[in-house]
Amino acid sequence: MGEMSSFQLGVIGALFLSVASSVSIVICNKALMSNLGFPFATTLTSWHLIVTFCTLHAAQRFHLFDAKAIDMKTVMLFGILNGVSIGLLNLSLGFNSIGFYQMTKLAIIPFTVLLETLFLKKQFSQKIKLSLLVLLGGVAIASVTDLQLNFVGTILSLLAIVTTCVGQILTNTIQKRLNVSSTQLLYQSAPFQAAILFVSGPFVDHFLTKKNVFAYKYSSIVLAFIILSCIISVSVNFSTFMVIGKTSPVTYQVLGHLKTCLVLAFGYTLLHDPFTIRNIIGILVAIIGMGLYSYFCVQDNKKKQSVDLSLASQMKDKDSTPLLGMPDKEGHESKKSTKVSLV
Repeated sequence: MGEMSSFQLGVIGALFLSVASSVSIVICNKALMSNLGFPFATTLTSWHLIVTFCTLHAAQRFHLFDAKAIDMKTVMLFGILNGVSIGLLNLSLGFNSIGFYQMTKLAIIPFTVLLETLFLKKQFSQKIKLSLLVLLGGVAIASVTDLQLNFVGTILSLLAIVTTCVGQILTNTIQKRLNVSSTQLLYQSAPFQAAILFVSGPFVDHFLTKKNVFAYKYSSIVLAFIILSCIISVSVNFSTFMVIGKTSPVTYQVLGHLKTCLVLAFGYTLLHDPFTIRNIIGILVAIIGMGLYSYFCVQDNKKKQSVDLSLASQMKDKDSTPLLGMPDKEGHESKKSTKVSLV
């Protein structure tokens, strides 16, 4: 029971850290890009990952966590895949309208459910699927406006969905199968993510903005916001790996849509963004969907735990059966009853 309580506290802490840091960095980056005119999102993300790796390296040198060797090919492919998915999401935003980009993000949940069902044989109850449908409907109402399509933008969005889903599923799978922590996996993979974005970032940003990140005139306030963004990103990256490792890729995406609703609310409160009755209705519907999802997940986990306890009890009864019992009637009946209970 003590281990279960500590695990639940760890999950709650990871969820809270993920929400708080993600909302903070969105507000910080929005001020940096919209108000201060620094539009280089992909390059900024590479700096985030470099700072994250440097921070984790310092923490490892101070023995705050133990580095664990992971197969280099696995880590390299995993890091490159995550880096590519970030670049594709940014390109998708550049080639598509805001509304279509939001639909791209919404499509990640059903596609993740499909991949986990097909390849990992994971089962999702009808109640959970219904709650996800309510959630997605609410977020769509709150955030999706125009839906303008184009061929290149659609292809980029499909590639972004696939790479993001596979990357998040691998984040969960690698941690569990190789028995590594979120910190250890992030420490190993961050250099490869940073490298691919650091090389491709300036080209992607120049293609999208027609501006050169190296020719940009950096003022002291822009540098201050960049540093703040990089500091917050350490918490964002760490909590992302932690949430996916402790829960599931689908739960992380549900949490992401909660962040979307919070960003809309904070944008209205702090940045005075336009806010309509449609936004309010969408956020309320999304919150209902998230509440239903959380409730049904808890119920399913309780059922799974009861089944696991029942199986453990049966195995214990089986192990306690004497291997060299006396051939009397009572012993024979005991063995017989044990066999029946296992069938």
